[in-house]
Amino acid sequence: MTGLLQRYPLPVIVLAQLFGTSLWFSINGVWLSLAGELDLAESDLGRLTLSVQAGFIAGTLALAVTGLADRFGASRIFLVSSLLGALVNAGFVLVAGVFPVDSLLRFSTGLCLAGIYPLGMKMVIAWTPKYAGAALAWLVGMLTLGTALPHLMRGATLGLPWEWPLLAASGLALAGGLLVFLLGDGPHLPKTSGRLPLSQGLAALRIPRFRAVAGGYFGHMWELYAFWTLTPLLIGRELQRLDMGEALIPWLAFAVIGIGAAGCVGGGRLSRTLGSEWVARRALMVSGAICLLYPWLSGLPPVVLISLLLVWGVAVVADSPQFSALAAATAPKATVGSSLAVMNAVGFGLTLPAIWLTSGLWGELGVWVVLLLVPGPIFGLWSLGRGQSGSD
Repeated sequence: MTGLLQRYPLPVIVLAQLFGTSLWFSINGVWLSLAGELDLAESDLGRLTLSVQAGFIAGTLALAVTGLADRFGASRIFLVSSLLGALVNAGFVLVAGVFPVDSLLRFSTGLCLAGIYPLGMKMVIAWTPKYAGAALAWLVGMLTLGTALPHLMRGATLGLPWEWPLLAASGLALAGGLLVFLLGDGPHLPKTSGRLPLSQGLAALRIPRFRAVAGGYFGHMWELYAFWTLTPLLIGRELQRLDMGEALIPWLAFAVIGIGAAGCVGGGRLSRTLGSEWVARRALMVSGAICLLYPWLSGLPPVVLISLLLVWGVAVVADSPQFSALAAATAPKATVGSSLAVMNAVGFGLTLPAIWLTSGLWGELGVWVVLLLVPGPIFGLWSLGRGQSGSD
């Protein structure tokens, strides 16, 4: 079995990433039924989503401080994280609506995801280093589909208990961890022994080119997860204007988020000829333009706005794997895992205020709340411009 998996390492890793990251937005996918049954508000959705993000940040910082991302086999960390993530995600079924225990379990889910996402990136680089941009595009594409998957599961289980999609996500995460463990660690990165201090994880930030790329990633992250959090609300607004029920919300939310996987893969193909920075810059331009114009176009027919959301879904994440590829190429090779973990920690840290602001102000501002995301793409483009003199 191991030999067969090692013949196709990239498909194995990206499939495992799809399964593992289904834990990320598992609550968002069942939110309509969960909120209706337990009388929860949009602010509770923001609280639980923020808890996952905070846990992920804490986990990535812990990986960087301890050097675990570079000291131990990535496949083993991935397996343990998937197992624990599956358990705490399933445990949410028992404490849903019980504050603060529900937030604590979602925080723990985020901790476990820190051992899935950055370690998945490291494994892709370790197995397929030649075309990192294209390979990471598949990985982030699976992260995107994993994020959208709970919405699909919810759409497929309408009328059934909301607990079922959550438990299904836990089962998928466990399967993903086992796949990666059987695959094993890749051969193309050196193993680091000994405890790595935080300064090692931060060492890449002293490299101007890495700082420029990281700044682009930070601007991208300000927009990305807040947009994904708002997607069901934006879809719901348009369906309400069409006098349609809520049954289509999970299906359309899956489409808007999941179509980003096509953006990742398409961007990865372009990066092989045009370069990762070219792709990242254009994706930021497109998503930033839609972000700026969307509220002013909110009077257009709902079908037009849903189509625009699909375009936004493609562009908003197409740059993510290219930023990771650029960062991996400029970070110190012996500590690429820790460097990526630090970049992830800061980037996801920026998602906290973005999600808090947009979800908290949705009731007051409605669709105009998306203007709060515009500074992200602007800053990202500015940062990339500063590092233009570096090589791609």
